[in-house]
Amino acid sequence: MSVLETDKMLDATTALVPPLLTALDALSYAGRHMHPPNIQVVLGAIESYEQPLQAGLDVFSAVAWPDDLQEFVEHARSSAILALKAYAGFTAAAADSDPAMLAYRAIGLATKAVEAAYPLTYMLPPVSRYFLEPSHRDDKVLLTALSNNNPSQLNVGVMHADNASQQRGGFSVYVPEYYAGEKVSLVMALHGGGGHGRQFLWSWLRAARSHNCIVISPTSQDRTWSLMDPQKDSDRLTQLVNYARQNWQIDDEKILLAGMSDGGTFCYVSGLTGDSPFTHLAPCSASFHPMLLEVVDEQRIKDLPVYLTHGALDWMFPVDVARTAQNTLTIAGAKVIYKEIADLSHTYPVEESARILEWLNA
Repeated sequence: MSVLETDKMLDATTALVPPLLTALDALSYAGRHMHPPNIQVVLGAIESYEQPLQAGLDVFSAVAWPDDLQEFVEHARSSAILALKAYAGFTAAAADSDPAMLAYRAIGLATKAVEAAYPLTYMLPPVSRYFLEPSHRDDKVLLTALSNNNPSQLNVGVMHADNASQQRGGFSVYVPEYYAGEKVSLVMALHGGGGHGRQFLWSWLRAARSHNCIVISPTSQDRTWSLMDPQKDSDRLTQLVNYARQNWQIDDEKILLAGMSDGGTFCYVSGLTGDSPFTHLAPCSASFHPMLLEVVDEQRIKDLPVYLTHGALDWMFPVDVARTAQNTLTIAGAKVIYKEIADLSHTYPVEESARILEWLNA
């Protein structure tokens, strides 16, 4: 390979990767701040990052890449193409009279773009740093540990079990690549109604990668969790906790059940039962009714740590629902941390994942 060819590939990588990471950040911002009445404002905040990404992709695609770099090329191009489709989705949503559905589809495309980019962490240090919490991007010990990773190492990284996007009833797992057999906390992360565990995993990956935590993100067997027949999915969650114990060293005092929307509601329905294996609960944007506690064992809820998050702009489950949950759980004896987020609608506040892990690991 000539010096000229090498320079062209370096220039093409520089042309694409920085605007790609910036665009992914902007799309994450859009997903986090998506509120149907404010779609135009959200689009205005991110639209300037679309053209540089397209320009970078054009430069990147014009290079004749050698066979041994095709995996790198495939992931970089796929991530960029999916990100551009997500931008188009937000643009379409802003022009639609009923924008919510199109906007949520755009969020899904943005998540797929993030998933496509993740294998680049093994190839490019800037991408590896991107998949850390901002507070940990200069952690030399962590960066060194990550740089020593072997992509073929078993039982670490992102893994999926019967959990392709068209499948239901499977699960996805993330184990930090530097995990070396020490005891770690476990998060069971439940998606919202109509969601999918393969996508919801990415709401937790950056935090878990920064804080050495294992995340399992199952997909409900039906369109949502079995709220009317809780044992159906509760048994699966217990089986997954046991699966984690069999494959990694899990700290039995730090096993969290977390969830968004219907997943958050299922945190209450399943996590408050007397035989629940979970030591902590973290429902977000969830529904709640005080009658839930009428069948709860008093000893189960006494001193139970609960991290409750809800958006003041939530249009599906109004914030008064969360205030009722806070009051009811506190009176019942739970140790409740309540985070009411002023600019949060009915989306997952990914910035809370790291804070929840810090609370879990305290």
